[in-house]
Amino acid sequence: MFSITVRDHVMIAHSFRGEVFGPAQRLHGATYVVDATFRRGELDADNIVVDIGLATEELGAVLADLNYRNLDDEPAFVGVNTSTEYLAKVIADRLADKVHAGALGEGARGLAGITVALHESHVAWASYERTL
Repeated sequence: MFSITVRDHVMIAHSFRGEVFGPAQRLHGATYVVDATFRRGELDADNIVVDIGLATEELGAVLADLNYRNLDDEPAFVGVNTSTEYLAKVIADRLADKVHAGALGEGARGLAGITVALHESHVAWASYERTL
């Protein structure tokens, strides 16, 4: 399996419901380093996994919809614990929508999957892997 990874970051605010979250139940900020990995079994006709420039651009576009937002106030997240794991899935699914819409080029239609990892710090991160 071949893969490429592009990286960006996003800054959000949110709060959680549930005792398991302790002090994070209060409104707080988070800055995530976001890695999006695109996978395929065979390289495309240009011998690439996907255009790195387009992948970087589309990851940035997905993150722009979340950046500098209080997710508690966003209609898509009302009543949802926007955990790191949950946000990794949201970003992966939105990137998959971009692939299906052709935003990453025709060659991207041959991608097998996407993995998105959100790094909370240098010692903790979560990821979500999906097929296409």
